[in-house]
Amino acid sequence: MTAQKERVLITVGDANGIGPEVAAKAAIALADDPTLRPVIVGDRHLVEPVVAAAGFTLESSMDKWGAPGHVDLHEVGALDAADVTPGTPTAASGRATVAYVERAVTLVKDGTGRGIVACPHSETAVNASGRTFSGYPNLLSELLGTGEDSVFLMLIGGGLRVVHVTLHEGIHTALDRLTPELIERATLAAHQALSGLGIDAPRIGLFGINPHAGEGGLFGDEDDRIVTPAIERLRAQGIDAHGPEGADVMLVREGYDAFVAMYHDQGHIPVKLLAGRSSAAMSIGSGLVFSSVGHGAAFDIAGKGQASSDAAVAAIRLVGGIQ
Repeated sequence: MTAQKERVLITVGDANGIGPEVAAKAAIALADDPTLRPVIVGDRHLVEPVVAAAGFTLESSMDKWGAPGHVDLHEVGALDAADVTPGTPTAASGRATVAYVERAVTLVKDGTGRGIVACPHSETAVNASGRTFSGYPNLLSELLGTGEDSVFLMLIGGGLRVVHVTLHEGIHTALDRLTPELIERATLAAHQALSGLGIDAPRIGLFGINPHAGEGGLFGDEDDRIVTPAIERLRAQGIDAHGPEGADVMLVREGYDAFVAMYHDQGHIPVKLLAGRSSAAMSIGSGLVFSSVGHGAAFDIAGKGQASSDAAVAAIRLVGGIQ
């Protein structure tokens, strides 16, 4: 491997979805990239058919990584070939999904890679394995020991960057958990992540909780009680934070480097509408460079060779370029 290339680890996600195909295709697409070198973290039997069909071979020996015509692999041995059931999420595939991320985190800690891109998971599969799981941010906080509500999702696509204060949980639970402290923590994580993307003194807009950010109390006082105090605290720390303002109005204003959404759909809908399946989902706040793709495991086309690696390639380039 040439010295200037940055290794980016790509975990295969749920083996019964399109993750292995996406990981293999992304690694092949970037095999000749002058600055990046993807390393697949998964099991050989999951990715070898795609790699071989493209005329490449897998290389699992670290001292030979980077050889022309090869795709680099760190084999985990988390899932037997007999347990692969394309199109059907299972407890076995859920356990393996976590094992691949665990191994990738260990590799980054050991200096093997500069960051991680995770292919799509299945929350159903991981929870079926007996592990409480609501997405990669939740898993990272557990694996890294950074504590609850320490890792947040920043969805990137369509010209937008949106950080989510709450994520995969019922809307009542999410709204009940919103506090000035939690909003402040998510916004500080956003500020740090934007700095890593090379954005100095980022300008961050915070969405209101209620329509029109409460309209001066006409539609509820939550914005005055919860969001406004968070913004005041952020500004006292020198953060260029603005709001609260209705998301529909704030999103069309120019000059913001990122937005902070209070709950899942408030942030996901605009990005997915503009970017479709090409968005990247960065987990921020842990100190580890980590992104996943902005689409699901697509069990309906698993094993059919129809998956696109475009989102994974974009996420790998994003991770490789973070300062």
